[in-house]
Amino acid sequence: MLIYPCVFTILLTIKTPSPELKFPTPADIVSYIAARETPERCRCLPGKEVRAILRYGAIAGSHIFAYPSLERGMDQARGFIDEYERRDRSFPSGLVILAGQLTGGKGRFKRSWHAPDGGIWMTMVLVNNMVPEVSRLLPLAAGVACCETVRRFGVPAHVKWVNDVHVKGRKVAGILMETLHGSRSGEEYILIGAGLNVNNGDFPPELASLAVSMGDVRGTTFDLGLVVTDLLAKFSWNIGLLYYQEARFLAEGDWGEGGILERWKQLSDTAGRRVRFGYDVQQQPQYEAKALGLAEDGGLRLLLVDDVEVTEYGGEIVYLD
Repeated sequence: MLIYPCVFTILLTIKTPSPELKFPTPADIVSYIAARETPERCRCLPGKEVRAILRYGAIAGSHIFAYPSLERGMDQARGFIDEYERRDRSFPSGLVILAGQLTGGKGRFKRSWHAPDGGIWMTMVLVNNMVPEVSRLLPLAAGVACCETVRRFGVPAHVKWVNDVHVKGRKVAGILMETLHGSRSGEEYILIGAGLNVNNGDFPPELASLAVSMGDVRGTTFDLGLVVTDLLAKFSWNIGLLYYQEARFLAEGDWGEGGILERWKQLSDTAGRRVRFGYDVQQQPQYEAKALGLAEDGGLRLLLVDDVEVTEYGGEIVYLD
């Protein structure tokens, strides 16, 4: 029997930057989940199970801080963590930071992250209380959430391992994840940075052939607040799904079906592709292989040229075909 957590109290803590940005409040997220996310998920799963999963995921966006501009969302998140640690206060897991633009955004290996007005630039902070077998699936869950939102608005996107979201090889959304430990509590914090190109279609020359926006693909301008709301609803579902699977495993010894791994496979076009792998694949590519798909623990199974199979858990790939 699963033990469900209590329903989380929604505490509105939001700094509204300007009316035109129309960032959602926690109450908006709750309303949207009730009106849209719950009915859509109930088409595939029993209502009781859907509601249980969403209770687990209710932390996502229960606190929202929004700004017209930030240098880096990750730095702002670290500042919040430091403040809570200094005061010996429990950190509100699922806290979200939204910015209209990032002036100093960085991706993996300090690559420049182009984050102007018109996109979604989000950082979510989770206090990691998951067992390792589940927390290592968070990168996959984040990619699934972003891809589901992009598809929700009619853009035919796929996930590339680990969690890049692209349309025909051009990136429309990306995820950056970092971890740190509290200076006093020792808690592990997982910072999830998500960037979606929504209405920002004017890319610098070095990114013009590599990136694309949802607006460019559909030939329209999207309601940015509505896209953000849907994204947080999708994070709520996918994070809740991880907790739900963990509880079922701990109670029954069974992961069950229809979890994050299955959903990632449905949304990904990685399996069967020729790829180049590397921990920093742009600067230090390591080898070429055929992607076989995901292992049961979330790693990427790769077949080398000499028919030796390896499984990678970190790093990145580029498609060769």
